[in-house]
Amino acid sequence: MARLLTTNAGDRRVRAVGRVLIYGDCVEVMWPEIFRQMCKGRFPLAVCLENEHMNIVGFKLATMIRICKPKEVVTLTIDGSPHCVQLHMMVEEVRKLLKDENTVFRYFVVEKGDLIEVDSRCVRTARYLSKIKKLLEVSDRNNIGISPQN
Repeated sequence: MARLLTTNAGDRRVRAVGRVLIYGDCVEVMWPEIFRQMCKGRFPLAVCLENEHMNIVGFKLATMIRICKPKEVVTLTIDGSPHCVQLHMMVEEVRKLLKDENTVFRYFVVEKGDLIEVDSRCVRTARYLSKIKKLLEVSDRNNIGISPQN
């Protein structure tokens, strides 16, 4: 599979497919069936924020979206990884910077073999520990019982 940072920002394959899957490297190895499912109809581009800085990845992705104008950008990672959550945050930041109303951005995580679509509000909220603290306090007051998984 292609890597985002070594793929030309104006790659004809990206333009031809018109839909991009930005995924954390480990998804392909840990959940190959989910990875194959998510690749259908999308041009997959691998990223690992343990090896690549999110600023560099974000600049490359923003440039690619500006040039190739995909209809959809999907982000797929393993849930719970501190590096993978940065990938979602970086893609959401690119979405905000470009203000591209023609590209749909979607976020997915794999948790224990389940593919879960995550609302962009979750991605934005994950950046703010104070907001998460307030959500947990409300949860505790209402006995909803939101607790992190160990």
